[in-house]
Amino acid sequence: MADLKNFAEQLVNLTVKEVNELAQILKEEYGIEPAAAAVAVAAGPVAGGAEAAAEKTEFDVILKSAGANKLAVVKLVKDLTGLGLKEAKEVVDGAPSKVKEGVSKEEAEGLKKSLEEAGAEVELK
Repeated sequence: MADLKNFAEQLVNLTVKEVNELAQILKEEYGIEPAAAAVAVAAGPVAGGAEAAAEKTEFDVILKSAGANKLAVVKLVKDLTGLGLKEAKEVVDGAPSKVKEGVSKEEAEGLKKSLEEAGAEVELK
């Protein structure tokens, strides 16, 4: 029981960035997409006070172009959005287009980094 209490305490004390990383690990390594992580990430900036309130909290991830490695970008868009292959290809072919809307800053930056690593040109709005 004490181990579970320590584990729960560690979870409660995670930063927003750490919660996002944990969500990515659960999704990529175990195929679990934790809905609670999105709530925790969204609630994070509220605790920051007035400075966080002035900050933009929701971002749109815009694919400006697929770049040279279009196939890798289509596969990544499919994985990141949960769309089918045809729909993901339509998003990439229709660039500039929104990949995801209304996501947290951390998630938007993570998506941008992943897409840029695949060769895409991405913008956050």
